[in-house]
Amino acid sequence: MTDTTALARLIEPAVKAQGLALVRVAMIGGKTDPTLQVMAERPDTRQLTLGDCETLSRALSELIDAEEAAGRDPVDGPYRLEVSSPGIDRPLTRLQDYADWTGHEARIRFAEPQDGAKQVSGDICGVDGDIITVATTKGERQVAYSNIASAKLILTDKLINATAPLSLEGADQIKTEG
Repeated sequence: MTDTTALARLIEPAVKAQGLALVRVAMIGGKTDPTLQVMAERPDTRQLTLGDCETLSRALSELIDAEEAAGRDPVDGPYRLEVSSPGIDRPLTRLQDYADWTGHEARIRFAEPQDGAKQVSGDICGVDGDIITVATTKGERQVAYSNIASAKLILTDKLINATAPLSLEGADQIKTEG
């Protein structure tokens, strides 16, 4: 099984060399379509262009190929590489993400049930140390970062407005090969 934590440590310097921040490294698709998913973003805009994806994909392919050639294949078996932005309803994978997205709605799934619940949804109120405060319909909940199995932002009008593209130039044009 591919160690995605070790893989993230391996590729993070290459991501940073592109001026990007690593958001998530995951193996998805199971045995039928194993895909190494790498999410990254520009720290200043929290977005990623198609050119960024292309450049990063090439750099990561070369890095992983070099590791494999040296007998240190970091990915078990055949796989497909997918480089993308985290998207609008992005996963929250770093403690800093909760601070960055304070005021936005999120769904947080617990690693271990908390107060009888497996998850909580609500607006992120803030972060104090490693405790995230979430405003729910039943009041504020404190969530330890260490007890988060997964989390993502919920698509709302407020989130859409906060993540509007920097430029729509070329969005109405279809590029064809040939």
